[in-house]
Amino acid sequence: FQEPVKKRSKLVLPAPQISESELEEVIKVGQANEYARQQAEEAGKEDSASRGLLQEYNVTPGHMRTPRTPATQDSILQEAQNIMALTNVDTPLKGGLNTPLHDSDFSGVTPQRQAVQTPNTILGTPMRTPGRLDTGLTPRSGILRPNTDQSTPMSTPLRDKLNINEDEEMRDRFFQPDNLHQLRKGLASLPTPKNDYEIVVPEDEHGADGDIRGARHSVEDQADIDERADWEKEQKRLAELKQRSQVIQRDLPRPSDVNTNIMRPSGPNDPPLTELQKAEELIKQEVLIMLYHDAVVTPTDGSKGSGPQKASQASYLAYLDKNPYIEVDPGDMNKAEELLQKEMQVVKEGMGHGELSQDTFAQVWEECYSQVLFLPGQNRYTRANLASKKERIESLEKRLENNRNHMMKDAKLAAKLEKKLKILLGGYQSRSQGLVKQLHELTEQMENTNVELTTFQHLRQHEMGAIPKRLE
Repeated sequence: FQEPVKKRSKLVLPAPQISESELEEVIKVGQANEYARQQAEEAGKEDSASRGLLQEYNVTPGHMRTPRTPATQDSILQEAQNIMALTNVDTPLKGGLNTPLHDSDFSGVTPQRQAVQTPNTILGTPMRTPGRLDTGLTPRSGILRPNTDQSTPMSTPLRDKLNINEDEEMRDRFFQPDNLHQLRKGLASLPTPKNDYEIVVPEDEHGADGDIRGARHSVEDQADIDERADWEKEQKRLAELKQRSQVIQRDLPRPSDVNTNIMRPSGPNDPPLTELQKAEELIKQEVLIMLYHDAVVTPTDGSKGSGPQKASQASYLAYLDKNPYIEVDPGDMNKAEELLQKEMQVVKEGMGHGELSQDTFAQVWEECYSQVLFLPGQNRYTRANLASKKERIESLEKRLENNRNHMMKDAKLAAKLEKKLKILLGGYQSRSQGLVKQLHELTEQMENTNVELTTFQHLRQHEMGAIPKRLE
């Protein structure tokens, strides 16, 4: 005979006192407190106030233990136990004590639900109060007992994290105003200072020449040094430029080759030169020296390069070796300018004219330029009355070719500018063309309307004159 197999019944557990969501909130709060504590520790002394408000849960004091959560009472289970005890009781005739029962709650139909609370370990008294024999209890008023332990009376051994209990640092802070007052009182009792002083310079700081050896010399900035050097270099360049000719100072065009044929040829059979001719030759000689000097010191763009340009530079240097260039004193230059101004004034008074206008100057320039003719075959200028017919034709052809080149160059430049303006002002041009077209159309309409108006006015006059005749 086999006993029937009993099936295990399902395990029925009471509902949890703390739900999953509440546990998650507790964990989140703990993580937030831990993060705040780490931030306070990293801040160090600068955030000591925040660190004092945070509780430390890592280390539990040895003389304390975590209080246990009080056990809850199941009212239904207690009532069931009471019913079972009353059912299994013996007859009361035997006598004896009554069956022990649990206390029942008859305040309502359903049993009341008890809320489980975790005890507060911060605000409670964690240790015994000094001077009492009863441990863990608050002493009664009026009953004092000797301090048998070695603890300090009237102070709580465990410091709280909310800074409720007074400590030595806080007591020192309270006494700081008194200390400051005493310090001010002591400073006020000092005697009044006297402004009697005398400056004495040590004798060893002065040298034999009276210079102060101990003086500190400041180091000048390199940027200021470079700026001053550039300014001095520019001033030197301007001073040298004033010694040069007006052509270099005003950056005027210069000939690419120096013409030495301007000098008057002198031979043994030639008549002697007059004083005026000698002065003219001296001026020509000085002009040639200045031209050679300018070509060597400040060469033009066409004279730079290799080959013939280098050969011409060598010839210029050879000429300057025979006829050296002499710098003119600024005082002599000023005197020469004064003499020229006086001579110009004499010429103006002698010829009876004042300052020339722009039109007069242009007319004189055209007359003088018409008397000069450029010979392309010989690459030089000459007087027009001394040139032959063939040379004149070649000169005019060269001038025509130059004018065509200038015209083509200007045409290309104008085309580029026109293209840029078309891109820049294309919208305005199209708008202008549309408005011009509308203006022409409106003008034609106005003209047609005026013609029609005039026609109908004449017809009206004829009709008004014909009405009396028709009535007769």
